[in-house]
Amino acid sequence: MAKKAVLIGINYPGTSVELRGCVNDVRRMQKCLIERFGFSKDDITVLIDTDNSCIQPTGKNIRDELKKLIESGKSGDFLVFHYSGHGTRIPPETGIGDSTGFDECITPCDMNLIMDHEFKEMVAHVKKGCRLTIISDSCHSGGLIEEVKEQIGESHVNPPKLGIANFFLSIVMTFLATCGIKKSLGDDQETITREVELENSGTVEMKTRYLPLDSFICLLEQQTGETDIESRKIRSILVKVFGEDSSPHVLSKSMKRNGHRGFLSMFQGKGEVNADGSRLIPDKAILLSGCQTDQKSEDVYIRRTGKAYGAFSDAIQTILSTTRKEKKITNKDMVMEARKLLKKQKFTQRPGLYCHDRYVNKQFIC
Repeated sequence: MAKKAVLIGINYPGTSVELRGCVNDVRRMQKCLIERFGFSKDDITVLIDTDNSCIQPTGKNIRDELKKLIESGKSGDFLVFHYSGHGTRIPPETGIGDSTGFDECITPCDMNLIMDHEFKEMVAHVKKGCRLTIISDSCHSGGLIEEVKEQIGESHVNPPKLGIANFFLSIVMTFLATCGIKKSLGDDQETITREVELENSGTVEMKTRYLPLDSFICLLEQQTGETDIESRKIRSILVKVFGEDSSPHVLSKSMKRNGHRGFLSMFQGKGEVNADGSRLIPDKAILLSGCQTDQKSEDVYIRRTGKAYGAFSDAIQTILSTTRKEKKITNKDMVMEARKLLKKQKFTQRPGLYCHDRYVNKQFIC
């Protein structure tokens, strides 16, 4: 039985969307995996953007490390992927897209987006008997694995829950964004640091781990030298700039024309199906999300102590530190306790649990 992990922390230093707590989240998780769960330091790969001596969390490097992690897993192994950084979502290429209405993404330091479709395909190729736990402390993380079963959460588009007016508003906003209108309602306030009073912490600075479409496009233009990028052209720009290192879904047409499959060749399947023609089913992993797909996760900085962290990551560490090591904490327990703790601390984000039924009451991580 092996225990292996890939931990990603991205603070985006020197940019207009810089965060403070993501690298700290990774360091704390690394320490926790070693001391509480028995991982070896040699089996934990860390990607951060605040130390040039470490592997940088670019889109290519994150994909490569995920490939190694998944391919190395065997029956009985426990794998962990932790991501702390900005999340974003982009309008689908056609229609309303999946059950959330958008493509949810994590945002590598070079803006080479990794989309929910990719996580679905990677999860589907985890070997039988091997368990992969994904922890995402980022905005819109509730929809990060497309089509996985929602056990705790409210992330899927549902007219009765949203209300008819809001449901149709979401369709209209998606249509406008797909047509090239960048700004979403309220996005211009999302990257502003706010001062908030938190229980037992005094005045803290808070900033969401959400990268609005406008901000993402500006950073992508800075990274690539492209100008006047419209939201409907994001995928084609990613292919143009990153080539085979971009998302396999935005690459699919060009890969077919050129006779090869890029990132998809890492695995046995072809797009949405396995080699034998059967449909990919993303049922081999557990996703613990920091919030719902329509919510933002908070990045917190306590002035008095200089401590910085993600609200969800800190909740996980607090729960583990106040629970005896020999006591079992299930995935369901972890998410429900995190919800209670964050609500008590006056955060509005609601963590979620997404997995097959058989993993709901399995022990958190291992």
